[in-house]
Amino acid sequence: MSSHKKPIQTPLILELYEKYLDNQDSVAFVNRVARHYAQGTLQRLAMSGLREIRRAAVLALGFLGDYESNHTLGRAMLDDDRTVRTLAENGLRSVWSRMGSEKERQEITIIARLNDARQYKEVVRRATQLTERAPWFAEAWHQRAVAFFALGRFADAIRDCHEALEINPYHFIAATCMGQAYLELENPVSALESFRRALRLNPDLEGVRAQVVRLARLVDER
Repeated sequence: MSSHKKPIQTPLILELYEKYLDNQDSVAFVNRVARHYAQGTLQRLAMSGLREIRRAAVLALGFLGDYESNHTLGRAMLDDDRTVRTLAENGLRSVWSRMGSEKERQEITIIARLNDARQYKEVVRRATQLTERAPWFAEAWHQRAVAFFALGRFADAIRDCHEALEINPYHFIAATCMGQAYLELENPVSALESFRRALRLNPDLEGVRAQVVRLARLVDER
């Protein structure tokens, strides 16, 4: 009887990930992963006990996943590995942009660009139309909240952040925006609660962490 041990085979996704790290060819990585792995399989691999496999799976979900991967990527933001957490955060932003029909995705892209251009009243108009057509579209609520905040309509911004978080409980950006709006309304208790919620979702928000420390001290002194 032979005493030779059978060599341990490297999982395919790990080989693909290592090639990606070598050549940074995201198109090749995405195409190869898509040929061999379904989204559900990638979601399971994202919870692997091996850090490198979690990295590979979370990266792939960021490229290929739809909103079905929101929960998996949201949980990955709490991973012990900093790289997994970073990939998960980037992946979530990508997944959120893929919600809805092609027309709705085009519209939310326009709305986000209008926010960047400080065309806030136009954002409110277009985002309102989008929330009426697609009330389940969390990013539409969030983008309108950003515009409301910039216009000084802080209570409206808070309301829209609540809507975004009701639809998408992993929307740490909406939780952060809500905390900032409560600060503007001089409500440190609610601001602290909102910032803590954002940190529970994404522990790598260092600016938010600093706000939590400051506000916790302020509230205790009252």
